[in-house]
Amino acid sequence: MKKRILPVCGRAHLTHDPDPSEDPLKEPGQQSGEAMERNERSTPVPGKEKEVDIINIKGIEDIGYVQPDSILLNCLTPEENTGCQHGLYFQDGERRVDYILTYHIKKPSSSRSNRQSSRFTDNAFTRSIRRGTARLGRAPTPQPRGDPEVASQDHSMDYHVDDKRLHREEFEGNLRDMGMELEKDEDTKTPGVGFVKIHAPWHVLCREAEFMKLKMPTKKVYEMKQSTGVGAKINTLVNKATEPLYPNVEDNRTHNVKHLSYMFSREKQHLFDLSDRDSFFDSKTRASIVFEVLKRTKCTKAKYSMGFTSLLGSGVYTDAYPLHDGDLDGENIEPNDRKLLYEEWASYSVFYKYQPIGLVRKYFGEKIGLYFAWLGLYTQMLIPASLVGVIVFLYGCATVDDNIPSMEICHPKNNITMCPLCDRACSYWKLKEACGTARASHLFDNPATVFFSIFMALWAAMFMEHWKRRQMRLNYEWDLTGFEEEEDHPRAEYELRVMQKSLKKEHKTQKTEKEKLTCKDRLPAYMTNVVMMLLMIGVTFAIVFGVILYRISTKTALHMSNNPTTRSNVRLTVKTTAAIINLVVILILDEVYGAVARWLTVLEVPKTDKSFEERLIFKTFILKFVNAFTPIIYIAFFRGRLVGRPGSYLYVFESYRMEECAHGGCLMELCIQLSITMLGKQLIQNNLFEIGIPKLKKLIRYIKSKRRSFQEEEREKKLQRYETDHFLEPFAGLTPEYMEMIIQFGFVTLFVASFPLAPLFALLNNIIEIRLDAKKFVAELRRPVAARAKDIGIWYNLLRAVAKVAVIINAFVISFTSDFIPRLVYQYMYSPDGSMHGFVNHTLSYFNVSNFQDGKEPMDPQHQVEMCRYKDYREPPWSNTPYVISKEFWAVLAARLAFVIVFQNVVMLMSDIVDWLIPDIPKDISLQIHKEKILMVELFMKEEQGKIQFIDSMMPCGGKEKRNNHAPIARSRSIPHTHSHTHANNF
Repeated sequence: MKKRILPVCGRAHLTHDPDPSEDPLKEPGQQSGEAMERNERSTPVPGKEKEVDIINIKGIEDIGYVQPDSILLNCLTPEENTGCQHGLYFQDGERRVDYILTYHIKKPSSSRSNRQSSRFTDNAFTRSIRRGTARLGRAPTPQPRGDPEVASQDHSMDYHVDDKRLHREEFEGNLRDMGMELEKDEDTKTPGVGFVKIHAPWHVLCREAEFMKLKMPTKKVYEMKQSTGVGAKINTLVNKATEPLYPNVEDNRTHNVKHLSYMFSREKQHLFDLSDRDSFFDSKTRASIVFEVLKRTKCTKAKYSMGFTSLLGSGVYTDAYPLHDGDLDGENIEPNDRKLLYEEWASYSVFYKYQPIGLVRKYFGEKIGLYFAWLGLYTQMLIPASLVGVIVFLYGCATVDDNIPSMEICHPKNNITMCPLCDRACSYWKLKEACGTARASHLFDNPATVFFSIFMALWAAMFMEHWKRRQMRLNYEWDLTGFEEEEDHPRAEYELRVMQKSLKKEHKTQKTEKEKLTCKDRLPAYMTNVVMMLLMIGVTFAIVFGVILYRISTKTALHMSNNPTTRSNVRLTVKTTAAIINLVVILILDEVYGAVARWLTVLEVPKTDKSFEERLIFKTFILKFVNAFTPIIYIAFFRGRLVGRPGSYLYVFESYRMEECAHGGCLMELCIQLSITMLGKQLIQNNLFEIGIPKLKKLIRYIKSKRRSFQEEEREKKLQRYETDHFLEPFAGLTPEYMEMIIQFGFVTLFVASFPLAPLFALLNNIIEIRLDAKKFVAELRRPVAARAKDIGIWYNLLRAVAKVAVIINAFVISFTSDFIPRLVYQYMYSPDGSMHGFVNHTLSYFNVSNFQDGKEPMDPQHQVEMCRYKDYREPPWSNTPYVISKEFWAVLAARLAFVIVFQNVVMLMSDIVDWLIPDIPKDISLQIHKEKILMVELFMKEEQGKIQFIDSMMPCGGKEKRNNHAPIARSRSIPHTHSHTHANNF
């Protein structure tokens, strides 16, 4: 039997000539010409690749590369696989699976029931022989007749399947050219899915680590400088006291020594400890190296090259993911990092412990490690904020009985008659009926809330500075100092659009120049973005307006009820139900806006994943922020200020009278809206959705797999590791996790003056959130590809923006929403004795009931009155200018504006002072980084001096003198070494 070389997808493959099936009379050149002719008719790619025998390529795929020279192997069935540790290794049990590619395989039909997935006998190769004999005039094997339409559909389907197979052939061949080792498995317990296992051998890992500039630990170990003095003693005591709070993880312990790290270089391998090559590059690093190779590998035999992302987007490959290290539970499970994370991090029983951030980074990479480090620090910083908030709330509870305005409202002898709250249906009412609301408002509207607002502004500044210091410490510990992100590879969608643009331009100009998308190409997408963003914000405003109409109409309807209990609880019922409606709408619109933001970002076709992520984050943040805070902003700053006065109310649609605030102000209603929205989002959206949706999706994936022939337990035992991970939910990025926390940070800081318990609720939520996210990452999601990052990116800028806006909003809440400023103005300008006695009467204006508009007076007044009171600063009806705004109004307004200006500038100045006083880089870390640089110089100087000594020892004496006479620079190289050594000893 003869052998020949076929060029398959950029790599020459060895295959066997089928002697019995070929015509011995046909010349080899004639056969190859006929193959080229068949290729021109069958391949969709024009022009360049006319020498490839596509028929025989399919034959090679179906045979499964059984030739001994090929690196692509075929895995045995899972039952035969006894040495690969449940799919973590190749069939030989030695080469570790670093990455998995999955692709769709055609399900066996009745006509192909004898064809096996990885060992084809009646394959495309033999079919090509039959077609070849037909070309020579021989009668082909009779085929059963069928429906021509069905046959046409099958031919089209086979055409696309073969086209994808060709791309896979080329891509996998190029991967082998890059040094990767591949192994296929199509005979699995997952019908319709084929798996390509990828292993990166040692030389590939070394080459790519050098290209990626990975810092790896060298043999050089140095002692980290320990602080001395009182601070060191305090740290020692704190560490001993908090010892039970640390997880039982070795990486979480504080070490006094550290390996000196240096960018890996194949020329300097002697600097690194390579005694155990299998563990030198951990599984996270190996997967990231393979992923980098995948992104760099392209299919170039088509007219337009296709990258890895394009192959995923076009369905050539369906999924790509690295494997988890092992199982979480079961019998005879070997210890692994995933199991350790599940026990010491993802368990609710360790909620009181610190996170093993070092192990999280080791398993998931720096980007995810930074997220959980930030979340942990944010949660820790919420502890003092929660304590102060609880103290402020308890202060309000303790002083409610001493609050003079609420005592005046609740006094039994209070006989002040208030004007109706709505037209016709509402009657006059007594001010003492608002006693409960007034007392409850004092819990959140007291002088301590002003102090708490200032405290939270400084807290936010300290949190930012603390995070910058923590981030620098992690950069040092994780060897990220000096790391700079390189430009990412183009996205699949971008490459596709460029390809389409090139095709259009080629048809017009017949020129093949490298194209790129310009602003002109993206102009329709930009216009669509602007219009859709404005439309979505308008939808939010419209829904808030609809809830306003609901409150107005419901309040009128309840006032007309015959049930006295219903009439007495109108305000509470309307407030609570409206807040719940707002919550439901916010939850629904959050999902809608997330999908809209992604769709708009896809329309823009960003070039890189980083650009895509930043644009998506910005749009999502704007829409979700507006959605969450628009109802709250309305209650805080607009409700009760667009009402008018009795006899001249402001109406919507000429029939709906605008809402008024309760006598205690709108602060209580703001608190109710804040608490329901915040708690509802945290309990329903953040927790229930995060638990339920991944489990539901996992269940759907199992149902779609159609593997119902055996029980769940039996199936789990037979699944390989890569099959089990295939049914996990794909990692969708950190954007939802960060967004959830940024919105929560807004609730904690923006309106904290009206809801001092917000930090406490956020703390309780985050304690659960950390473990919930941990469990999701460890058990529910596929293992993400480790990504290096030295900071949290755009999220830090958003945090700073929210913190700055929070100062302004809290200033307006204190001055305009609460009664803090009117109380101060009355006490120091209008009170006869400098006390708060008479404040309630001072804030109420008079109205003559005879001045009601026709048809607006109460239908069934319970009290016969001539004058009723309403909350406003207006002249009485007996003055020369009745119902005109009084001078007290202007005095209070001036005081309010002055307070906003003073509060904003003072608090921002204090925040800047905190920012200036706290250095971004801890002093000990700065010293250690400097020490590392000196030690690195010393290491290389020693190495170079050793080389010189070795050369000197190998040369004769005469040669030495000659070399020394001609190379004085070599002798002087030892001088810097001594100098650097002296500096290093000073540390």
